[in-house]
Amino acid sequence: MPDAPSTPCTLDAWRQHEGELRGWLARRVGGDAALADDLLQTVFLKALRQGKRFCEVDHTRAWLFTTARNTLTDHFRLLKQQVPVPSDLPDDLSAPGEAQPPIDALAACLPRALSELSPPDADILRRCDLEGMTQADYADRHGLSIPGAKSRLQRARRRLAAHLTRVCQVRRDAAGEVCCFVPRPPLGDPPT
Repeated sequence: MPDAPSTPCTLDAWRQHEGELRGWLARRVGGDAALADDLLQTVFLKALRQGKRFCEVDHTRAWLFTTARNTLTDHFRLLKQQVPVPSDLPDDLSAPGEAQPPIDALAACLPRALSELSPPDADILRRCDLEGMTQADYADRHGLSIPGAKSRLQRARRRLAAHLTRVCQVRRDAAGEVCCFVPRPPLGDPPT
């Protein structure tokens, strides 16, 4: 964690550029003042997390605007990934009489398999793969470099795949696609 949560240079730079940043963000989000304020708060928190390192930045205005641009990009990237799901969507999307693809059915093994992984592996998989957190945000929140977060996520994915293969007895066909597996009951369900 950086040295101090707030340093005078961080607060001075913030006072100088906050209004300009707010206006810049508001223009890019179609005048949505609440959204602009939320993004602005994220930028401010990122500056605060830098602690004394922020004081060593030669051009604080440029740093703040670069961080604002990246925060805005992350926001729009997350919006792209979210598609509203109709409330009347059936639980089983396969056509009547059509078997569910094995890879889709394998998702039923996921909650239990995640609970059996190490806490750091389960956490990064839940946050980045299931909840949609960016790897950059994960890195920032856990004191990691972005390449470090990417490596951690890749290792966790490999361990999850190996664990699923072992405990659910996943087999692949000649094309490398999941063809079959042995389902496991969720935690707390009695074995059959």
